[in-house]
Amino acid sequence: MIMFDKAFDIDLVRLRDIFVYDSQAPMIFSSGLFLWLFAAFIVVYLLLQQRATARLMFVTLFSYYFYYKSSGTYFFLLALVTVSDFLLAHFMERTVVHWKRKMWVVLSLMINLGLLCYFKYANFFCDIFASLVGGTFTAMDIFLPVGISFFTFQSLSYTIDVYRKEIKPLTNLLDYAFYVSFFPQLVAGPIVRAKDFIPQIRRPLFVSDEMFGRGIFLIVSGLFKKAVISDYISVNFVERIFDNPTLYSGVENLMGVYGYALQIYCDFSGYSDMAIGIALLLGFHFNINFDSPYKSASVTEFWRRWHISLSSWLRDYLYISLGGNRKGKIRQYANLVITMFLGGLWHGASWNFVLWGMLHGIALAVHKFWMTLSGRKKGEKSHGIRRFFGVLITFHFVCFCWIFFRNAEFSTSMDMLNQIFTTFRPQLFPQLIEGYWEVFALMALGYFLHFVPDSWERACTKTVIRLPLLGKAVLMVVMIYLVIQMKSSEIQPFIYFQF
Repeated sequence: MIMFDKAFDIDLVRLRDIFVYDSQAPMIFSSGLFLWLFAAFIVVYLLLQQRATARLMFVTLFSYYFYYKSSGTYFFLLALVTVSDFLLAHFMERTVVHWKRKMWVVLSLMINLGLLCYFKYANFFCDIFASLVGGTFTAMDIFLPVGISFFTFQSLSYTIDVYRKEIKPLTNLLDYAFYVSFFPQLVAGPIVRAKDFIPQIRRPLFVSDEMFGRGIFLIVSGLFKKAVISDYISVNFVERIFDNPTLYSGVENLMGVYGYALQIYCDFSGYSDMAIGIALLLGFHFNINFDSPYKSASVTEFWRRWHISLSSWLRDYLYISLGGNRKGKIRQYANLVITMFLGGLWHGASWNFVLWGMLHGIALAVHKFWMTLSGRKKGEKSHGIRRFFGVLITFHFVCFCWIFFRNAEFSTSMDMLNQIFTTFRPQLFPQLIEGYWEVFALMALGYFLHFVPDSWERACTKTVIRLPLLGKAVLMVVMIYLVIQMKSSEIQPFIYFQF
């Protein structure tokens, strides 16, 4: 009887844990809890297949639960943004006078960016102000809600598009709540545009064999990128180098930089793959968010392939609003630098992100200038040996910038560069490979898969699509088993959760 009571108590604790937010273990796609919950979610989702409103309500509630498990009680911010932008879009639609329409969209900007500035930048800006006036500032204890940068930008795309008369506002609050909170992309993107997603909301639920197979392929590949490659090389090598760069030789630091370049790509593109794959299983299409970015032969091409939903958002709603390339070359170069400066700041309230953004902005401006000087046409791609060296130079420039992105302190970044350029010690490379052979085997595999021709990925996708249902299930089980075998003792949150 006593053993039964103890077992019952344990079960109650486990049941309570399902519904209570744990800051030490936020819910992520690669966690066992999510995989079990998603299996139950799919059953209910299919039962509501013919009842559109009930299905939308169920998914919206599950999305709020998912956000609560990721960020705690701050889910009320998601509700605030949803209700305010839904109403403001209606006010804009009913207003004919231009300055009044502008007033409503400015109010939307103030609410969304105001929330973003308070939770993300209050301490940063206050510290700068205190330094300027010669005072001191004690940082406030402000919790950064997961994904606030993503859902505020997503909601802003809706109000701005309504203001520009590119879309009509929704008439049903549930539909808009569904759009803003849709859990696959809620906490780490991709940033889904209203004009792309809203037309899909009330369509009859339909998942073709191609959609289902591609969704399974993306989920499996995303899990492999995140939970196998990214987490393993991070815990077992990259973190050690970046935490204490002066304890390691230059060759070890350089390999750590290459490791981080692969880690952040596999981590973020892995999340995007899973988000797009899960959405496909639910009958929704998202645009691609990563397109083999390290194959880029220029910084301009890199930003057409890396975090496409953010780079296109910055282009359409910031760069073009600043004037784009319509006001002369000098203004265009300045707009590029300003856009990337703000893009860097979007990633976090820290000078390292600002510097990272500025470096990319200057590189974009220099590339545009070079294109003009050499007479090359926009979008013209290089080939052969010129492309090879373009990819090599671009990759190493991006890796150089990752050093400042990863290190919170400028001095730590300089320590890494100093080790690389003054204490390289290439003779240690064989010992390094021998000591970390598992890490380097995964790094080699990760880069190999990244640089293979696109036709290989399409062939793999088609193979998964053609698999019978049992084959797809076996593939998922094998991948989950592999993740369990490779994972560390602690859950490794997605890197972009902090942004």
